[in-house]
Amino acid sequence: MTAMRLWLVAGAVLGGIGVAAGSFGAHGLKDTLEATGQAANWETSVRYCLVHALALLVVGLTCGLPQTVNVRGLLSVAGGGFLLGTLIFSGFLATLSLTGLRVLGAIVPIGGVLMLVGWTCLALAGFFAVE
Repeated sequence: MTAMRLWLVAGAVLGGIGVAAGSFGAHGLKDTLEATGQAANWETSVRYCLVHALALLVVGLTCGLPQTVNVRGLLSVAGGGFLLGTLIFSGFLATLSLTGLRVLGAIVPIGGVLMLVGWTCLALAGFFAVE
């Protein structure tokens, strides 16, 4: 699978998951999340999933542009950071919202750091992009 296809598919899948999770949280889980005080965590999980789905689409589309080997590498790291970071951040935060297991909150920042790595690499790719 090409890098472009990988990041476009990953972004689209994360986008779909984000929409489904948002809808499920607003309708199917609303009472439960409000009763446990976890509605804000669920919403944050969904928001970060959707934002990083769009970021992955940007990475995928950028992979289709002419670029140097260094930029391709930066885009790969950016995509990996966005995907893995979102899975960890949003996944563990959503699981925390549903289970109340506070220990999961200690893992969530790892996903945040990976997403920051993704944004840094995307910025560097933009800086070094071929004009």
